[in-house]
Amino acid sequence: MPSATLPQASSALLQVVAEAYRELRPRAPLPELDVKFRRFTSLNTTIRLRDGKLKLRLSDLLEFAPESVHRAIAHILLAKLYRKSISAVYADRYRRYTQSEVVLKQAERIRQDRGRKRISTPLGHLWDLEEVFESVNRRFFHGLLGRPTLTWSAHVAKRMLGHYDAAHNTIVVSRVFDRPGTPRYAIEYLLYHEMLHLKHPVRVRAGRRCVHSREFQAEERLFPELDVARAYLKRL
Repeated sequence: MPSATLPQASSALLQVVAEAYRELRPRAPLPELDVKFRRFTSLNTTIRLRDGKLKLRLSDLLEFAPESVHRAIAHILLAKLYRKSISAVYADRYRRYTQSEVVLKQAERIRQDRGRKRISTPLGHLWDLEEVFESVNRRFFHGLLGRPTLTWSAHVAKRMLGHYDAAHNTIVVSRVFDRPGTPRYAIEYLLYHEMLHLKHPVRVRAGRRCVHSREFQAEERLFPELDVARAYLKRL
């Protein structure tokens, strides 16, 4: 991920951070502030306290956000750092801004331009993801679903068993499945689930991202071995 530092934040943003600090910690002295924008690959924001200096790093996608959003970001970061309750007003304001259609499109474009997707191979020791994909495609999608890039994960991940990356049109499957004893229905269900993300893209409704819509869930229930497949994945 590129880490080039952009110019120091404006005096207005520094003032916003200072005011948010005083609201949360009215009796504590204000530390030195170091606020900068960075060329992150997503809407990342970070905060650290080192040697008496507060360092905030914000994605450059947020540089021209409204002051109200900057105020929400400052509050959320400081509240997390000092283990304070996050105001529901600020949390909702930040969520609505970052989940807006315009910002989501900008973030996805940045991920495509700046992000790197580690592609391994669809051909595993025991399972060929392309063969499984085409089989599932014929059974459930009449063979009409366009095949994205398919790849095994770089590591044997047990938390992230699989995911669909829309920015790179890639389905990644954990190598934990590529071993003797893995039932075919388990890997078919995992691919089926990720393929449904292809068919039913994420939607934004009332400022909230809808990842698994009603249509998605209804179609997922059509998988014949749904219960046993979910039980197998849960054991992993």
